[in-house]
Amino acid sequence: MNQTPLHAAAAGNDVETISKLLAEGATIDARDGTGATPLLVATHGNKVAAAKALIDAGADVNAKDNIQDSPYLYAGARGHLEILKMTLSHGADLESINRYGGTALIPASERGHVETVRTLIEAGVDVDHVNKLGWTALLEAIILGDGGKSHQQIVGLLIEAGADVNLGDREGVSPLRHARSHGYREIEKLLAAAGAR
Repeated sequence: MNQTPLHAAAAGNDVETISKLLAEGATIDARDGTGATPLLVATHGNKVAAAKALIDAGADVNAKDNIQDSPYLYAGARGHLEILKMTLSHGADLESINRYGGTALIPASERGHVETVRTLIEAGVDVDHVNKLGWTALLEAIILGDGGKSHQQIVGLLIEAGADVNLGDREGVSPLRHARSHGYREIEKLLAAAGAR
């Protein structure tokens, strides 16, 4: 794994050891075998105290690993809200994209993380960003979501934030048509009310 003691301390949420190692001159953004920094390791495990200690000490919230995940992108995708908010207040790059060419908002929408979606929208992430699959956050919330309450709320938030309700996928299939083909009546209603065709 090529882990440093700082990576191990981050994984263990051990703030005391993190502070000690940094005071002794440990490299804050050292990489392990996967290219992950200690902060990304803390983010993987949703270790909030460790993440805070590292961010406060100046860890790079945008440092990407070998599969293009950064602490900011990963926290957004997984709905690790406290860490996400810390990355946002410490220079998260809202335009940075993951290996699928998507912003943090897209996987957050797909996975049904309502508060994360709200937080990312408020931070100013582009709601109409299109990833490598040709999908926006709105399309992913419908196509990969389950049509349930959280995905209905997310569709509502995206519409409120000005998402283009008629921006279709690569084949030109609109969000409304996807919602209809999945039988997601509530989402269909939300889209129709917003002028979706």
